[in-house]
Amino acid sequence: MKILALILSLSLLVITHELGHFLFARLFKTRVRRFYLFFNWKFSILKAKKFNGKWHFLFFNATTPDEWDEKNLSPEDQDNTLWGIGWIPLGGYCDIAGMVDETKNSDDLESEPQPWEYRSKKAWQRLCIISGGVLVNFISALLIYSCIFAHWGKNDLPLQNAQLGYDYNEILQNEGFQKGDIIYAIDGEEMNDIVKTQHKLLLDRPSVVTVLRHQTVADTVFYDSTAVSESVSAEVVERDTVLLVDLPISCDLLTKLNPRDTNLLFTVRAPFVVKDFGPGSRAKRGGMQIGDSVVSINGEPMSCYTEISARLKDLSGQTINIGLWRDGSLDSASVEVDKKGKIGVYLKDYKDIFKCVHTDYTLLQAIPVGISYGWNQMTTYVRSLRVLFTPDGYKGLGGFGTLGGLFPDKWSWYSFWTITALLALILAFMNVIPIPGLDGGHILFTLWEIITRRKPSDKFLDVAQSVGMVLLLALLVVANGNDILRWLGF
Repeated sequence: MKILALILSLSLLVITHELGHFLFARLFKTRVRRFYLFFNWKFSILKAKKFNGKWHFLFFNATTPDEWDEKNLSPEDQDNTLWGIGWIPLGGYCDIAGMVDETKNSDDLESEPQPWEYRSKKAWQRLCIISGGVLVNFISALLIYSCIFAHWGKNDLPLQNAQLGYDYNEILQNEGFQKGDIIYAIDGEEMNDIVKTQHKLLLDRPSVVTVLRHQTVADTVFYDSTAVSESVSAEVVERDTVLLVDLPISCDLLTKLNPRDTNLLFTVRAPFVVKDFGPGSRAKRGGMQIGDSVVSINGEPMSCYTEISARLKDLSGQTINIGLWRDGSLDSASVEVDKKGKIGVYLKDYKDIFKCVHTDYTLLQAIPVGISYGWNQMTTYVRSLRVLFTPDGYKGLGGFGTLGGLFPDKWSWYSFWTITALLALILAFMNVIPIPGLDGGHILFTLWEIITRRKPSDKFLDVAQSVGMVLLLALLVVANGNDILRWLGF
């Protein structure tokens, strides 16, 4: 499911990105020879081209007939693009005539520039063509966020409504945070939004964080021991109090975060409530029901998902007694735990358990909300990149495995579109980095030409393209190598 979701998401992003280049190229009457989803090394699943007044198709084909070549077409058909689907699902490309890119070098160009080629266009037109992919990716991300808010609305869990508090990353535990703490304020500013709080901790280098901490206090209570006499006895009782505790932060939390650790600084301590059962569920066979809330394992009281999940892993392969809260009373079930520490249940999201603030939007209302949210996501992502410049920053790079891990195990359109919008923003930003081979490299050279009025030679672009491709391949190896190391447990 994760692989399918990743391929579908990346396919949409590639199509929109390359479509941005295509639309601007056609706007300035620049010929686009080929438009491909996926790479077609020596083989194509589909080829399609319109000429002689009708569409022609080829399926599962390695060669293109001579009559499809633009040189053999009538003048009115020569501008028509060959559309295709390759067999390597790792991207796609838009082959713009007269442009040195990853598909061709200067030796592949016509001996003399033609009026319908990219290199013959004015610098500002070339800048629009090469920036089109980034622009469309960014706009599509904002549109997706707007549609998400229009369709699903927005569910926000105020920080203090998480009744079990939060679990904290080891970094924050070292700063004095305890499980169950609830962040109340950062540097005197009262916090209520979980996402904003995460960002502020990571990006703003806070000095003091104030938390709400539940503490059990033993009190001595005096009372009359008998109804008749005036003698007084004492009894020790426990009561729960809430304290405000200031925790000084001694370091830059972002740089202390392990680049290989994908966990957030803190997560909601959610109860273990059954939403549904998986295929062949052991929990269902053992008598558990939808809506059951786990309150103990083998008689040991526990109600938080993280603690219960860890305990189930410790008891993998065993049959255990699970204490349940069901319909207002205690019950139990005897359940076999599989070798992976699973019992075959899907859990209720904490936003369906704790009191959230839900906001619905019309499409017009959702547009500015989506734009604002998307812009905040982009700026947060860019600001967080400074961690890559720390000594171990390269370990934070991730490849296709990391991207696939973003998607949930069970299909969710909400999760799919949310992650796709985030990936669109990341793709837009990564493509403006001025590395030859990326759009950012072409943008840099074109801006240089506009400023200096000196156009880089095709040979220079060849060399720059080669250097850029080496850098990109090295980056690809490191990123996916990190994924393999994580998978092996290193």
